[in-house]
Amino acid sequence: MSDQPHFGRTRHGDLPVHLHVRDHLPRRNAVERFNAWLAVWTTRVVGTMYCAYLFAVFDCLALPTAIHQGLYGIVQWVASFFLQLVLLSVIMVGQNLQAVASDARAAKTFEDTEVIIDRLDTRTEGGLTEVLDRLTALEAKVAPPAA
Repeated sequence: MSDQPHFGRTRHGDLPVHLHVRDHLPRRNAVERFNAWLAVWTTRVVGTMYCAYLFAVFDCLALPTAIHQGLYGIVQWVASFFLQLVLLSVIMVGQNLQAVASDARAAKTFEDTEVIIDRLDTRTEGGLTEVLDRLTALEAKVAPPAA
């Protein structure tokens, strides 16, 4: 864990921007550090398709009993075992993929915003300075001669 933010701080210096989730969590003592590590690790492990497959195989162990109980047993097995355990992991995988795509879009938006702000700056070469210089030259051509 790092005390220094990997990507610096937000524009106003309010919030640190770290590389890892665990670095964003408050660290007061060893128990809280362990709890934070365990929570992040568990989320990372459960949020994989391998875990979804493992849960599906595990759930199939109870399927013969559910079939023996008839339609009610099958409906109960699907609702309480299969959907809850397997879909938990699948949804987490989907959320992880959406987060990666969202991070990429946010990074691109930030880069585009930096370019726009840079071009609006009158002290930057090529941006608004160029437009202002052309306007000044145009005014000099169009302006009536002083009498």
